[in-house]
Amino acid sequence: MAPILLEFSNSVKLKYVKLGYQYLVNHILYLLLIPVMFGISTEVLRLGPDEILNLWRSLHFDLVQILCSSFFIIFIATVYFMSKPRTIYLVDYACYKPPVTCRVPFSTFMEHSRLILKDKPKSVEFQMRILERSGLGEETCLPPAIHYIPPKPTMEAARGEAEFVIFSTMDSLFKKTGLKPKDIDILIVNCSLFSPTPSLSAMIINNYKLRSNIKSFNLSGMGCSAGLISIDLARDLLQVHPNSNAVVVSTEIITPNYYQGNERAMLLPNCLFRMGGAAILLSNRRSERRRSKYRLVHVVRTHKGADDKAYRCVYEEEDKEGKVGINLSKDLMAIAGEALKSNITTIGPLVLPASEQLLFLLTLIGRKIFNPKWKPYIPDFKQAFEHFCIHAGGRAVIDELQKNLQLSAEHVEASRMTLHRFGNTSSSSLWYELNYIESKGRMRRGDRIWQIAFGSGFKCNSAVWKCNRTIKTPKDGPWADCIERYPVHIPEIVKL
Repeated sequence: MAPILLEFSNSVKLKYVKLGYQYLVNHILYLLLIPVMFGISTEVLRLGPDEILNLWRSLHFDLVQILCSSFFIIFIATVYFMSKPRTIYLVDYACYKPPVTCRVPFSTFMEHSRLILKDKPKSVEFQMRILERSGLGEETCLPPAIHYIPPKPTMEAARGEAEFVIFSTMDSLFKKTGLKPKDIDILIVNCSLFSPTPSLSAMIINNYKLRSNIKSFNLSGMGCSAGLISIDLARDLLQVHPNSNAVVVSTEIITPNYYQGNERAMLLPNCLFRMGGAAILLSNRRSERRRSKYRLVHVVRTHKGADDKAYRCVYEEEDKEGKVGINLSKDLMAIAGEALKSNITTIGPLVLPASEQLLFLLTLIGRKIFNPKWKPYIPDFKQAFEHFCIHAGGRAVIDELQKNLQLSAEHVEASRMTLHRFGNTSSSSLWYELNYIESKGRMRRGDRIWQIAFGSGFKCNSAVWKCNRTIKTPKDGPWADCIERYPVHIPEIVKL
């Protein structure tokens, strides 16, 4: 019992030493100003009223000097405010909730696999093993065309899924924000694998009869991190177009991309990817400041496409039988780790407190000068963020980031529960996670959120948001009818 108490006592002491160090370094300027202000106040009190009055009278002010100084101050202030980037507000967002008719329980998924791959029992067994360890639940959804045996991935069915997902999500956004279609100045749509002609952005313009001078963009082939690329593009456009509203639509259309072959590396996406979509309203209008939920602080993008392995680790190609699918490389997690390190190196100095940056710098200097074998210091990003939205690409992705960033189970809860309830919804998964945090009533004013996404190419992208106001628990949305059941225990293996 005594050793346990001693260990507990030492851990408590270490905790308070670390807290004291963080407070000291993060508030060093304030702590240095206190004695300076005390000295100035003491000196002023020592002088007395007569000496202070004589000192004031001894100062000579020339009218020309006063006017020039005033003009200079006004000029500097004008330049500063004109060059300052416009604040980008996230007014609100909406997530698509698939109907129950699209639900795919494990038993249904495996029955379809057995019927479609009846001559390939090893491929069926492989999919079952993946599904057992995937972290997905029984309520994830696939589009109607995939429910047929065999699936019917026609262009008409793919367009039907796109219209259903995107229009439902846009309607929800209009209802939540009171936004009228004619008030949209910028429209950005990202969908990686389905890129028809006319584009999905043109489809939205046609359906809602948007203005003829709207600035529209359609991003494809950019993987699961395309949602944050769209946010970055919207931010850049809002910097040069004042008093504007931008709508970003993030989705992935499953219908034309369901692999029906026998290659294991291509069967993996079938087990993970599910229906989903999100629509986000961004604005640079000052009038939106009060009602907006979040303010965009940073977007950091990392691209490892110069490396051949990184470029090909998520690759669309034909198998030996000529069937098209997405090939996921065995090196995917290692490449994602390298991309994350590069992204962290860039975002760290922007968000980490001085205490963490100093420790990182000292460790780096120590490794360079004294001992290269020193363990590198991993900054504590929990000091910079209250909430983490890690792309729900799969259980392995979440596990790896939780380990590398030393996060608690609560920090990755939103990601795990989103994967369980909705599956991998590609670029829109980050918004389901954010909605989970809101639905749990955990979002407070001033909270900082870190969204991290990975995508083909290979890319790792980050966005940092700051909460403008305490968010009330939403009464609608994708989690409205099931949030009370979450979090749920997700076993390592679900026996099918």
